[in-house]
Amino acid sequence: MSRRVQVPSLLGDAGIRRAGTPERRFLFAVPPLTGHVNPAAAVAAELARRGHKIAWTGHPAFLQPLLRPGSRVFSAGGDAFGTHLLTVRDEHLRLRGGAALRFLWEEFIVPLGHAMMPGVETAIDRFRPDVVVSDQLVLAAPVAARRREIPWATSATTSAEFTRPLAGMPKVEEWVRERIGGFQLDHGIDDLLDLRFSDHLVLIFSTGALIGDISFFPDHFAFVGPALGRPTPRAFPWERLDGRPAVLVSLGTINGPSGERFFRVAAEAVRGLDIQAIFVAPPGLLEDSPPNVLVREHVPQLKLLERLSAVVCHGGHNTVCETLSHGLPLVVAPIRNDQPVIARQVEAAGAGVAVRFTRVRPGELRNALTTVLADGPHRRAAGRIRDSFAAAGGAAEAADRLEKLA
Repeated sequence: MSRRVQVPSLLGDAGIRRAGTPERRFLFAVPPLTGHVNPAAAVAAELARRGHKIAWTGHPAFLQPLLRPGSRVFSAGGDAFGTHLLTVRDEHLRLRGGAALRFLWEEFIVPLGHAMMPGVETAIDRFRPDVVVSDQLVLAAPVAARRREIPWATSATTSAEFTRPLAGMPKVEEWVRERIGGFQLDHGIDDLLDLRFSDHLVLIFSTGALIGDISFFPDHFAFVGPALGRPTPRAFPWERLDGRPAVLVSLGTINGPSGERFFRVAAEAVRGLDIQAIFVAPPGLLEDSPPNVLVREHVPQLKLLERLSAVVCHGGHNTVCETLSHGLPLVVAPIRNDQPVIARQVEAAGAGVAVRFTRVRPGELRNALTTVLADGPHRRAAGRIRDSFAAAGGAAEAADRLEKLA
């Protein structure tokens, strides 16, 4: 008699759980921010590959283009908050420092939490997850999980909070905690926790090689390193890369009109250098750019990093970690929010040079770029961080931790 033999699909359709690991259900709660979705998506894909059930809660129109086709998404936040976000976005882009921090909490994080709460509760009740995985900016998910006594994990897509950036400003730090406490009281919880840090599991997508000393953190703080997503299939004129050192200049997805000045400064900084610079910028912004500058509205960033020698960026955590995962040094021009903290981490680790976003001049930026391009200490430091990231395990290690929590 013939035997039936099940062969796993090369396309990854059939989930393969580790021996002895039962099927579990994981609900991911994320804000409408690309940089906060991508690492979670990589972890979710690994869990799905192992045969677990995955669902998402957030803004469907924003989420669906970022997730795998057929992903299950429960709506949370609604169109009303999306309209609010569009209304306040331009004002946020004009702010820096303490004003930007206050605005972030009062106009985004806390209102997002209230707007998402009904949808998150519905998602939990309908999907019945074994574990809720909540982005640090989604206050609703930890509250809803606590009310239902479901284990929850924090997805920390930036390492900024783990250096206590507000330690030197205790009144500001206290003000942030009051916002977090007030949100819990509003929703019937008086046993207050800092909702940015789960008491079950905190997944940090970085390591001590970039953050600094992490020896004092408790065991449930898991420094898993970057969880790199699948490459985005975007067209790119690869034939234009001619073998000279190539540099990416990117300010992420949200930078506002102030980005125009920086791009023009950067164009002058690379003029005449024996390099190629790929600028991720809106069409028409640099019509008189030097011949060694290639302007593209979008690029396949992960694939492109394999061909680069350095990156100039705004200090977004994903871009920084993707760059360092390839052992490349950085020039960082932080704009707002966590970016100045990330820039300081890069400099302290020796893997790059920070410049002032609003005040940098072409000569200063040119000097910073030529410094990190040299085959010296910055490149060696970036290589050490790359090795640390690889050893940490990334999405696979995060999935291991979540399986144990479930």
